[in-house]
Parts: sequence; C-alpha cells; structure tokens
Amino acid sequence: MAPLFTPTMPRSGKPMSVRMTNCGPLGWVTDKEGGYRYQATHPVTGKPWPPMPQMLHDLWQELADYRFPPEACLVNYYAGEAKMGLHQDKDEEDFAAPVLSVSLGDTGIFRLGGTSRKDPTEKLELKSGDVVLLGGVDRLAYHGIDRIIPGTSGLIAEGGRFNLTLRRVTKPK
Repeated sequence: MAPLFTPTMPRSGKPMSVRMTNCGPLGWVTDKEGGYRYQATHPVTGKPWPPMPQMLHDLWQELADYRFPPEACLVNYYAGEAKMGLHQDKDEEDFAAPVLSVSLGDTGIFRLGGTSRKDPTEKLELKSGDVVLLGGVDRLAYHGIDRIIPGTSGLIAEGGRFNLTLRRVTKPK
C-alpha cells in the first residue's frame, strides 16, 4: 500500500480529518492548489499508485454490473474523531459507472440522502465487511460518515476504519 497522506480542502487548505491513499492506475486527491482530481501518482512521494488487488477487481465484476474495470480505489482511514461530510462522488467522467465501497474495521455511521443536498437522509451502521453500491439514480446520492464507533472491530490493531471506494474514472472508448 502507498503511504497514507492528509488531504486538504481546495478553497481553504484546511486538512481533512481522514487520511487517505489509493491503488490502481489513478488515485483521487485534493489540495488547495489543484482541487479535487484524479492523478496517476502519489501527491507526496510522486510514485505511481500500487496495483489494485485482484480481489477488488473480482468484487467489482461480481457486483457493479458495469462492463469496464475500476480505475481507482480510494482508501480512506478514519481514526479517532475522523468523519466525512455529506458529498456527491462527481469527479468522474461517466456517472453510468457505479461507486462500490467496502468497509473494514470499526463500525461507521453512514448518512445517505438523495440527489439534492436538501433531500432527507437516513443513518446506517456500516460494519466491517459491509459493501455499499451506489448506482443508477442513486449514483449521485449525497452520503458521508458521521462518526466511527470505536472498539466495534478487532480487525485493525490500533482501531479505526478503512473504507475502500472503487470507481471508474474515465469514459470507456
């Protein structure tokens, strides 16, 4: 795995509460200078992202109902008070491709809404091993992580939660 780094918000430069890394040909990054984007290299080391494990390709093939492979696997690490505000995954070229998310470690309180920020939301507990697929009309649903429930999994020795999010970034030719 490529080393974790702390991304920053595009406008303010404020650090996010999650640390992240990626695997696959492309990785999602953000910073004050370049904003939200995908790139082929780690923003700190400058090295290419490591290959995506075959088991993630297999999971995508089994669940995604999309004929082209994922190009990016964003790995978010939530420790302590880390959370992720409501957002849409819309930095990709083709919204026909779903977003597939795998939870590992402590339970996360996931908030899911509609395609408008004003739509009502519901809370779901995502436990270690849970998979969420946002596709079709729900592909652009607002979602986020309100908080992590510490001590709910022994998978990660120091506690916390990893979330692996697979995405197709470019439109197939």
